[in-house]
Amino acid sequence: MGQQTVSRGEWQKAREKLLAKEKAHTRASDSLAAERRRLPRVRIERDYFFENVDGRHSFEEVFGGRRQLIVYHHMLKPADPAPCSGCSMFVDNLGHPVHLNARDTSLALVSRAPAEEIEAFRKRMGWTLPWYSVMSSTFNADHGVEGGFGLNVFLREGGSIYHTYHTSGRGVETLGTSWTLLDLTPYGRQETWEASPEGTPQTEPYQWWRLHDEYPSKP
Repeated sequence: MGQQTVSRGEWQKAREKLLAKEKAHTRASDSLAAERRRLPRVRIERDYFFENVDGRHSFEEVFGGRRQLIVYHHMLKPADPAPCSGCSMFVDNLGHPVHLNARDTSLALVSRAPAEEIEAFRKRMGWTLPWYSVMSSTFNADHGVEGGFGLNVFLREGGSIYHTYHTSGRGVETLGTSWTLLDLTPYGRQETWEASPEGTPQTEPYQWWRLHDEYPSKP
């Protein structure tokens, strides 16, 4: 049986009942994000190196001069005959990175495939995000991603790099907008309405939003 057909008044009552649940869900999500921003962190002690067709790069270089870094672990493997459609769908749905950059946050992809194969697939897909090979590194395994996909968040502070967050499975499936990605970071959206730890950089909500070609050149 399909949806029930009712009068406009009956529909409005049902809609208001569902809306109350939706608003409660939003408040619960805000509370969860606030708790996430207070997670303890782990100092990165190992020197990781990341490779692309331009050469070898330090972990700090992958941050692109910004304080926060979101890393998506794409499942592309060496000589991959069938690149992961789920990973690729996720990357297809990522927003323009300049909005993350405006909040001092970079976004990068990593895979266990060679740099040349990564670059060929990146061009085929028309993606512009930086994408690095970690096939000669334990980076994936050290951060909860071994043989699958996942997402990790890092913070660069006081000359050190810290691991702050990890998710995989359906935790990745729900992401893809600049807002939901920022919600995973230690600084969050960096807006004054958020309950964040003392010292978190914040500005008034909405005011930092721009068309992607209108941000200052620095980000």
